[in-house]
Amino acid sequence: MSPLTSAHSLWTLAAEAPADRIPAPTIEYAQLAPTLIVVGAAVLGILVEAFVPRKARYYVQVFLTVAALASAFAAVVGLAAGGYGSTKAHIAAMGAIAVDGPALFLQGTILLASIVAVFTFAERRLDPAAHGNRVDSFAAQAASVPGSDSEKAAVKAGFTTTEVFPLALFAIAGMLIFPAANDLLTLFIALEVFSLPLYLLCALARRQRLMSQEAAVKYFLLGAFSSAFLLFGIALLYGYAGSVSYAVIADVVDGTVANIDPALASTMGNDALLLIGGALIMMGLLFKVGAVPFHMWTPDVYQGAPTPITGFMAAATKVAAFGALLRLLYVVLPGLRWDWRPVMWAVAIVTMLAGAVIAVTQTDVKRLLAYSSIAHAGFILAGVIATSAEGVQSVLFYLGAYSFVTIGAFAVVTLVRDAGGEATHLSKWAGLGRRSPLTAAVFAVFLLAFAGIPLTSGFTGKFAVFRAAAESGAGVLVVIGVLSSAIAAFFYIRVIVLMFFSEPKADGPTVAVPSPLTMTTIAVGVAVTLALGLAPQYFLELAGQASTFVR
Repeated sequence: MSPLTSAHSLWTLAAEAPADRIPAPTIEYAQLAPTLIVVGAAVLGILVEAFVPRKARYYVQVFLTVAALASAFAAVVGLAAGGYGSTKAHIAAMGAIAVDGPALFLQGTILLASIVAVFTFAERRLDPAAHGNRVDSFAAQAASVPGSDSEKAAVKAGFTTTEVFPLALFAIAGMLIFPAANDLLTLFIALEVFSLPLYLLCALARRQRLMSQEAAVKYFLLGAFSSAFLLFGIALLYGYAGSVSYAVIADVVDGTVANIDPALASTMGNDALLLIGGALIMMGLLFKVGAVPFHMWTPDVYQGAPTPITGFMAAATKVAAFGALLRLLYVVLPGLRWDWRPVMWAVAIVTMLAGAVIAVTQTDVKRLLAYSSIAHAGFILAGVIATSAEGVQSVLFYLGAYSFVTIGAFAVVTLVRDAGGEATHLSKWAGLGRRSPLTAAVFAVFLLAFAGIPLTSGFTGKFAVFRAAAESGAGVLVVIGVLSSAIAAFFYIRVIVLMFFSEPKADGPTVAVPSPLTMTTIAVGVAVTLALGLAPQYFLELAGQASTFVR
């Protein structure tokens, strides 16, 4: 029988099947509650923009956003308490979403980090009032051209871009699905759902709007490239396995697939499709993580975006992307371990060293923290490479610890200001410890945590990932990681020395007194940093209990 005849007969059989045989989808709404709550609040947020009077929008949006995130976190805790992180872990939503320990742990981390990040979005006491109206970090009217008459009119009228709250909620919804996605199409849709709002949020800075818009364009263009790589990789893996489902791809990789579709038999099992497709998908995920050589967007975007957005993006995006990377490597491609481990070794080594070495040369606080985040991506990759339960545990713990330190550090950056807004040049921070000892001391705590000094969460996290890597035979990687940490410690401690042992300049910046919102963000950051450093055992055990993927 010719291929044309066989294809025709397959089509005829499909056409003869009665229409009532199409199964109705079964969706476990209760188990998807965290994401559904956030999406519902985001849609409500858009309606608020349309129907609520302009003066009341800010208060309604802040309340709605915080209430939604807190409710979603309560739903995650409820699912975990109900055993969905362990004994009842399973695949929900017709095979699209995994409800298991790593998914719930990462979703909880993203939601908690987002709540404290949203407090910095809502801060309105740092800038002097404009025309009698309190202002925040975001442009008065995003659609107006920087410096134009319409922008001046919007500032004079006291407009505020309250759309940042629903945009942030849409981004968070995508981030919640990203580490829980159990097929490649869901992964791609989640990536786009959280990336597109972030591109917009990066362009909304009130001060230095041109730099902000430049950062957004760079992020958008490079993000579009990474999405294209990911999508091409998905197409190749579909050609290889005949399915986008993680479980089916893993079975085809292992050679245990039961029935093969005759239309796909000629391409299934083609290793070239598997290797190239897997590599392209990992490129897309490593871009989101900020690993070298896919890190070029990070310093420019971190510097140009409004600082509250930078803190939110630096923490939450990393958690979501590492979650997706873990699931891909541990659930879909464990059979390819000998192929991907050497590549990830090289990426981790280059990322750790490049992030630490280039950070030494930086003169801007936000760029310094950007290169610091690249180095931290390398440290977390050491835990990913371990390919063990301890590796997953260490990565989950590190992501939780890192996200609060990062948001806290960027919240402190928003406080140091001069006439032009935030004073991010390092020379402006000289003598800050004498001008405002408390602010400098808090920032020093965050820097010591980044450096991995004992009694901070950074030390516990680094110790956990390096131990997991060493136990899996990656001793050389651990040595390079420790050397990179030593290089990184140099520039963190240099900033501390600059703040406490330099003379303050007469025309130096002032430290703004924030509202209780930013104070809460910074206080939570310090509390988590010290709690995870002084008494990490409970949280390590929690991460250990959540380290088993459902397959």
